Amino acid sequence: MNNNELTIIEHIEELRKRLYIVAVFFVISVVGSFFLAEPLIHFLQFNSEEAQQLQLHSFKVTDPVKVYFQVIFILSVVITSPIILYQIWSFISPGLYEKERRVTLSYIPYSVLLFLGGVVFSYEVLFPYIIKFMMQMSVELDVQQTIGINEYFQFLMQITLPFGVIFQLPIVVLFLTRLGIITPMMLAKVRKYAYFILLVIAAIITPPDIMSHMFVTLPLCILYEISILISRAGYRKYLRAEQQRQIELANNPSTDE
Repeated sequence: MNNNELTIIEHIEELRKRLYIVAVFFVISVVGSFFLAEPLIHFLQFNSEEAQQLQLHSFKVTDPVKVYFQVIFILSVVITSPIILYQIWSFISPGLYEKERRVTLSYIPYSVLLFLGGVVFSYEVLFPYIIKFMMQMSVELDVQQTIGINEYFQFLMQITLPFGVIFQLPIVVLFLTRLGIITPMMLAKVRKYAYFILLVIAAIITPPDIMSHMFVTLPLCILYEISILISRAGYRKYLRAEQQRQIELANNPSTDE
């Protein structure tokens, strides 16, 4: 009982240490983001042709400051995300086999790259099309748009950040496959249901226009198919690893349980 209590205390101390490291790096990222936020805001305001046509307004005195600190926070989280993922890995890695530790550690850079890839895709491909569609709709309805800077950046984040999360699908699928929780056969079997869910997601984050809907749905479906292919490769490695464990247990029966 004392050993179990000591183990729990050690786990809590380890978790506290990991959280402390994340907090320190987050504070450093916040300081650095203070210098990056303003150039990034200007870039997002004037980079694309569609954005240059918009004249942003501040409906409240605090709107520019609010946007500034929102961008700082998001930048800080993105910059700190590799550290967060590494600390999570460090906390759970003692419970993994040596090979599993190496494999799961390699997921971290791919996860960050996929998130950035999803954000860039939605910003460069989807966001300009949506802005163009909205402006055309305003012209057809003879509506003079007055766009607030806070509303503009909130809309931008609602479009781009979810795509960064959705692009994590291949990594999540591979991770769950290597743990034996899902299989490529399972993913193929529920394909039609997955497509339906992806269609619903696309309908939520896109305007009511068939072209913009297809712009989102098609990449999501391709991403799902890529996830199945990745799952097949991961499942073969999972089966080999399980066979190796069974052989080791057969040769060393005393280590079972």
